[in-house]
Formats: sequence, structure tokens, C-alpha cells
Amino acid sequence: MTTDTAYLRTVSVDLGDRSYEILIGPGLVAEAGRHVARVAPGSRVLVVSDEAVADRHLDALRAGLSDGGVASEAFTVPAGEASKSFVMFEKVVDAILAARLERGDIVIALGGGVVGDLAGFAAGVARRGMGFVQVPTSLLAQVDSSVGGKTGINSPHGKNLVGVFHQPKLVLIDTDLLATLPERHLRAGYAEVVKYGLIDDPDFFAWLDDNWPAVFAREAALARAIELSCAAKARVVAADEREHGNRALLNLGHTFGHALEAALGYGDTLIHGEAVAIGMAMAFRFSVVLGLCPPEDAMRVEHHLHAVGLPTDLAALPAEVRDLDRLIMLMSQDKKVQRGTLTYILVRGIGKAYIAHDVPRDAVADFLEDELAR
Repeated sequence: MTTDTAYLRTVSVDLGDRSYEILIGPGLVAEAGRHVARVAPGSRVLVVSDEAVADRHLDALRAGLSDGGVASEAFTVPAGEASKSFVMFEKVVDAILAARLERGDIVIALGGGVVGDLAGFAAGVARRGMGFVQVPTSLLAQVDSSVGGKTGINSPHGKNLVGVFHQPKLVLIDTDLLATLPERHLRAGYAEVVKYGLIDDPDFFAWLDDNWPAVFAREAALARAIELSCAAKARVVAADEREHGNRALLNLGHTFGHALEAALGYGDTLIHGEAVAIGMAMAFRFSVVLGLCPPEDAMRVEHHLHAVGLPTDLAALPAEVRDLDRLIMLMSQDKKVQRGTLTYILVRGIGKAYIAHDVPRDAVADFLEDELAR
């Protein structure tokens, strides 16, 4: 990855006495011990990772911790969304307790969104709440799931339905880690990047429209996109930590996307960022159908997602998804259901997302039926 070796940025998440920093730049894994010792002096560490990430990066992280005087142990879980389960959650909590970590010690999540959500949830409940540090290794985790304190696991009833809000003490985004990220996962993470432009920053979307080739070439534009995405999420989280208001805007594309993931069993057929890309395109098309969004804006979003190699509709997905009643049932289990009514994130155009509480169920069913026929 051809990033500027001098590129180091700090984004602050302002939450009073639970505020923390997001450090963004190359070489941060090698400096991990110094940074962890700064936020949690004298702490011991359990690093939670998945098997694929551990093979690439665990030794380097533990060496970086040791160089900073921080003792560590490690626990690995199988790679993939299936690890966000009650079974694996129990194993991680047991590993924390077996390592005899105290409440003032630290759990480090080294991995993508699955590891971050799982390890963060375990840290949030072990010994009634321990500190944890995020070291995200995927683009999706770097720009989204590692920031904001949402942790949890999946249930057969839906995605992320069991968990806690538990803010990290520090997020270390080492841009060098993206050099080994497979192209499919880079694209999936990019879906969460472009989301920030589509929510409320049309200038950022325009910048991405011009610069996405440099982002995908893993040039300096990638680090810049990460910084702007983290800053956008930090502003939203600081204003609405527990999603009582505008933080729900960050779920653009997720109501549809989570239902698709659940319908396919959270496997590799459709990974999270791909589901979000389809969900965002569907949110724009639904907004057009409802007379809210100019058709040319929806077409521009679809063109952009297509250009970077992300899916935008249901046509290529397996038969399990093509069941209208099941999709509606899965959407009804979404965390955004309030008093039986599902909240949708709709748009009046690019950069003009809003929270809609009054969308008729019949309109959703009719739209999904049309989508399945595309």
C-alpha cells in the first residue's frame, strides 16, 4: 500500500469521560504497546482474533505490545460471521476469565467486524465490564464497526440482536494492514465508506466518484477516505450514542441488507458490505417509488456501486432470498422495530437521508415484490 509514511491522523470521539481517540496511519501495530500503556497503564491483554487474521498479524501485534511493556495472551476463533454466536461468545468470555484478567485489564479485538463485535461484547460483560481496544484489520471495520461502541452477536431471529453498547478505550487503524485484505473485502468495506456521502455529505460522495480508482489502488486516497469516514461516524456517535435519534441514519441500506444476510445464513454467499450495497440501492429505488428521490440520483448511486464492483439488486442471489414472506418476516425482527413499526432510512436525494417512521407495510411488500421480479 503506497501511503505516506508521515500520514498519521487522530479523530476524537467526544463522549465525556468515555471519550477516546481513533489513530489512523501506517505502522501502528508495531507501536501498539506504547498506545495501550498510555490509555491503560499497567494492564495485561488478551488479544482476540480469528484464525485467518491471526496467521497474518497476531505475532506482529504481540511483538508491538511486548515492545511497549504490555504482556499479552491470545485466543482465536474461526473466521466468518458464524463466530458471532452464543457458543463462541461463551468461549471468549471463558478465555478472558481463564487468563485471570482483571477489570482494569484490556481485551484487544484484532480483526474485522465479526471479531470486533464479539470481543467487544465479551469485554462489555466479563467482570461486569472491562476495557477493550479495537485494532481493525478490514476496511469495513476500520470505517464502521470499530467506532461507536456497538457490540454483539447474531441470533437465528436476526443480525446483531444480542449485545451491549460498550465504547473502546482506543481504536488503532493501521493502514498497512489493508495491504493483505482481499479485493472482495475491500469492496465490501467501501460500501460503508460511500454510505457516509449518501447520508449527509454529497461533497464526499462526489470526491469518491472522482477518486475511487485511487482508493482501490490503496494509494493515499484510501487513508483519506478512512479518516473522513471515521470523522463522520464520530460526529454522529457523539451526538447520539445509543441511537435514540439521528444515529439511526447510519443504518442506511441495513434494514434490507440485514434481512438478506439472515435469509442466507450469514455465510460467504453475501458478505455484510455487499448486502449493505444492495440495501442502499434498494433504499434509493424505494424512495423513488415513494416520490421522494429524483430518479437520476438513484441511477447515479447504482452506477457508482456497479463501477466499483458492488452488487445493487437481488437478481444474482440464490433462491432462499427470493421469498417475499420470509424477507418481510426477517425485516420485522430488525433492531429498529418500535411498537411493531419498522423504521426505514429513506432519502430525498444524495446526501439527504432521513428517518421515516410511517412507511406503510403494503408499500414495502409491493416494492419487494417488484424487486424480486427485476
